Amino acid sequence: MRSSARIGAQELRQALALVNEKVEEVCRKRPDVNLMEVCGTHTMAIGSFGLRSALHPRLRLRSGPGCPVCVTTQSEIDRAIRLAFFKGVTVVTFGDMMRVPGAAGSLAEAQAEGADVRVVYSPRDGLEMAQQAPGQEFVFLGVGFETTAPAVAATVVEAKARRVKNFSVLPMFKLIPPALAVIASSRRINVDGFILPGHVSTIIGARPYRFLVTRYRLPCCITGFEAGDILAGIFILLEQIARGVPAVAIQYRRSVRQEGNPMAKRLMARVFKKVDAEWRGIGRIRASGLRFKKGYESFDASRRFGLPVLKGKGKPSACRCGEVMLGLILPPECRLFGRSCTPAQPVGPCMVSSEGACAAYYKYER
Repeated sequence: MRSSARIGAQELRQALALVNEKVEEVCRKRPDVNLMEVCGTHTMAIGSFGLRSALHPRLRLRSGPGCPVCVTTQSEIDRAIRLAFFKGVTVVTFGDMMRVPGAAGSLAEAQAEGADVRVVYSPRDGLEMAQQAPGQEFVFLGVGFETTAPAVAATVVEAKARRVKNFSVLPMFKLIPPALAVIASSRRINVDGFILPGHVSTIIGARPYRFLVTRYRLPCCITGFEAGDILAGIFILLEQIARGVPAVAIQYRRSVRQEGNPMAKRLMARVFKKVDAEWRGIGRIRASGLRFKKGYESFDASRRFGLPVLKGKGKPSACRCGEVMLGLILPPECRLFGRSCTPAQPVGPCMVSSEGACAAYYKYER
């Protein structure tokens, strides 16, 4: 199969036919094939290209925990809201975070009540704001995976070099490989292979996923985000399953290398250390988060402002985002989906985020 992302309609039909033929071949010896697309951008791409409905019904694509907004916990949102009401503090954040529900509401609601919350496109925007208003504290919400962390690390290094004292970061980072270890080791989750994230893998490379092959014997393929990329990646996974020889394949070779991005990894290692972290709907995962190392701890907003760890769980909710992100259910299987939970009035983070599985299903696959 041609793996180029830029394929025409005829080639796309041929690629679909090849994948579906391969599914038939693989399913001669098994009832079905369950693949997890880890990344939220893949979930959106699969929906927008209409691939899920075009693929063989015995090939099931399940969404994983690769939406950084979705896995941010209620407690983390509540800490950010509390910080936004501190006198002399401006919270700066990516736009997706504004409507994510915490137990105490959302950042958008806090903003409407008078809190100084501003949307930015990069952490460096927050640093520039801090330099322009030295009498005000600016706190960037450090949300994201390995894709976002290097840019934040670079901004903090720059802030230290410039001796900017009124800029800090509230760290909420998550790391993808530890979450995949939880999924691979679970007896509840039936995954036959992983469509691995292209953006994260551009930073970390392919090697951090080797444990999925050596320890769990699960096929893996890092793919891009066009229809041709995704179909080629699925075909590679099906071939691995058919042969019984799992590997970490790279379909997205125009962006991903085995070793990843050495400069980005050095920046992360310089500024951050791994710590245990809570994931919304999943729980505590060992060594799956990042905090500042000694020498950069002064940029940790939780230390600077003495923010306590909030342990309240908030009101009980029928939202099943956690099960969606583990691939246990599809979004329409949640009774709130499309009824009380819509993009206009989201109940859970999977409907809020532009990369959330529920938002993707609502927009493309209802």
